[in-house]
Amino acid sequence: MTDGPDGGAVMRPRLFQPLTIRNLTLKNRLVVPPMVHYRCDPGHTCGSFHLVHLGRYALGGFGLVFVEATAVEEVGLINEHDLGLWNEVQVESFRPLIAFMRREGTAIGVQLAHGGRKSSSQTAMQGMGPLTEENLKAGAKQWEPVGPTSEPVAPGWLTPRQLTTAECRAMPATWANAARNAVKAGFDTIEVHMAHGYLLASFLSPVSNTRDDEYGGDRAGRMRLPLDIVEAVRREMPATMPLFARVSSVDGTRDGWNMDDTVALARELKARGVDVIDCSSGGIGGAATAAQVTRSLGFQVPFAERVRNEADIPTMAVGLILEAQQAEAIIENGQADLIAVGRQSQYNPNIAHHWSHDLGINNRFEDWDAEYGWWLEKRIRTMQGFATPTGTVVRSA
Repeated sequence: MTDGPDGGAVMRPRLFQPLTIRNLTLKNRLVVPPMVHYRCDPGHTCGSFHLVHLGRYALGGFGLVFVEATAVEEVGLINEHDLGLWNEVQVESFRPLIAFMRREGTAIGVQLAHGGRKSSSQTAMQGMGPLTEENLKAGAKQWEPVGPTSEPVAPGWLTPRQLTTAECRAMPATWANAARNAVKAGFDTIEVHMAHGYLLASFLSPVSNTRDDEYGGDRAGRMRLPLDIVEAVRREMPATMPLFARVSSVDGTRDGWNMDDTVALARELKARGVDVIDCSSGGIGGAATAAQVTRSLGFQVPFAERVRNEADIPTMAVGLILEAQQAEAIIENGQADLIAVGRQSQYNPNIAHHWSHDLGINNRFEDWDAEYGWWLEKRIRTMQGFATPTGTVVRSA
């Protein structure tokens, strides 16, 4: 319950009710998903950019914020500007960010990732494709990527080195080390990145995985490495700590990974201790944002709904969720349990607070940090008659 505009008690919208996952209670259902920005400090460490960039979402009212794709080993960096979590220096670099988020009452998670055959590529700002001669002349670092086969992402991309069977068997230990480091740093949750054509997605998809050993072949073989990695990550985490997995629900290609595959994967992930499926899509060929899926308002919500219903596991919906009423309806209708707001949160870092106003709560700015709420509540009294509490000018007809 919360105070309405007339002082009476009203029920809080579902979007702004707490959600408990294992022993982690989120103050609301709004999440900032991982979004790469390629602004690490030296040594692939977390510095002032990420403290300010992610900290502003805590001030903006989000319940959970994820650090972007963070590499589990150096060869798995998407490019040389990515964060890493394979050594102690990197662990220590995250502590100021985590401490700030904790003081603000916002949970903080990290997405563990491996670029696979998309490693040693451009930043998003450069085009998110293969490094060009111009990039290399400007000093971009290039190295040999790895993948399920030696087939490149697309024409013009680097040819990856095919991981041997022995290297696949050793890979879960690499992820386990990063998970140990995430726990040591103090993160509230971990997400395993198995979407968008990066290493684990490339093992899952029949488009990119044509191996003939135990890590290829039928769907069970193609799922083997991602599932082994999830088991290894889960073993390093306290039983009280939630585990997320981000998936490309569909490749968007005729013969690629599809929703039947995703439901089957989600069931296996749940059996191995995953708590939430983060339902994205696309990216198997070309840039990670090349979804090959028709985009429209809430275009990925049906993926989250189907996984939630058929795999009986909580889901997070993401993708062109732009308004409070749209997000509230998704939660209210049982289509997902969490709402991820990516690019729209970059446009408006205070969107969580703004949506609470749109849904009829937080009318006196009581959910804002006191340093902001005091000023904004005081402003209400000076605007009566010509503007709403949120600053919209009222004009007579």
